[in-house]
Amino acid sequence: MVYAPALLCFFLFCVGVLRDRRRFGNAVLLGLTGLFAFGAWIFELRDRHPVLARDLGVALVVLVALGIVTLAWFLISNGLVMVRKEGRSPANLLSLLAGLALVALLGLLIATVVLQGRVLVAVTATALALAGYVGFLFLCFVVYAFLYGRLALRRRADFVVVLGSGLIGGSKVPPLLASRLDRAHAVHGRLSRRGRRPVLITSGGQGPDEDLPESHAMADYLIGRGFPAGLIEREDRSRTTEENIEFSRTIMVKARPDYRCVIVTNNYHAFRAAVTARRAGVRGHVVGSPTAAYFLPSAVIREFVALFATYRRTNLGICLLVFLGGGFIWLLG
Repeated sequence: MVYAPALLCFFLFCVGVLRDRRRFGNAVLLGLTGLFAFGAWIFELRDRHPVLARDLGVALVVLVALGIVTLAWFLISNGLVMVRKEGRSPANLLSLLAGLALVALLGLLIATVVLQGRVLVAVTATALALAGYVGFLFLCFVVYAFLYGRLALRRRADFVVVLGSGLIGGSKVPPLLASRLDRAHAVHGRLSRRGRRPVLITSGGQGPDEDLPESHAMADYLIGRGFPAGLIEREDRSRTTEENIEFSRTIMVKARPDYRCVIVTNNYHAFRAAVTARRAGVRGHVVGSPTAAYFLPSAVIREFVALFATYRRTNLGICLLVFLGGGFIWLLG
């Protein structure tokens, strides 16, 4: 019976994936499945082999501490690489800031163990609870996003939509966007070989520092590599991912009300784009193209922050409960 919560969460996860695999709730259910299953295993082990369970608990504490230190070092190192290669924009500082936050959390924990003040204990307990909640959601996001990227595509699609990502020098397609376009070209070819030639929608408007809309530069890139110009539709009004998807949806509904589509973006962005597409009522799934390894940590953190903000009411409510719990600990102390 100790495994019943894990089995229930796994059943709900399977149902959720079958209904719509683009739901963030699926990621949370998968995480809860693993958490409850691990807790049940530890409970069973403690009941049957108490000494082994104790030793395993000590080993896990040591491994977690070493893992946090290693992760902090990795994030800080990656953040410095991002600043050197990509500049000091807020998005490029995310991995560096995350690493520094972990260092600060470790410092706070050590100070609490040494000083043991009532206020310090309450602050540390609150910080650890918040870090645990955010860390759990982040792990759920990373694992499920990885799984989502490996689910099979539909065999039929009427449209392939490529999301824009900015131009270099106001007119040139950068490597990040080129990887999306190359993947879209390959996906279009695979779908065409199955009997139907879908229309390819390049989606992206013109920014203040760009000489032409992103969608036009994207179309020119594809045509220059042999893609048929007659199969390209340009969506040139959007400025954000949400607008990319919404305006492309308008084009698809107008041309074919019962459409199916495949949306192409970079691998780190695929799951959030899928969640956005579901919320916008788009009938289709998202595939990702390769991204430079050094770029991934900050990009994945940025996507998680955006998803966290998407469900901000729920997350802020839970964070408020954590703060109230910290205040309760302070009062009891």
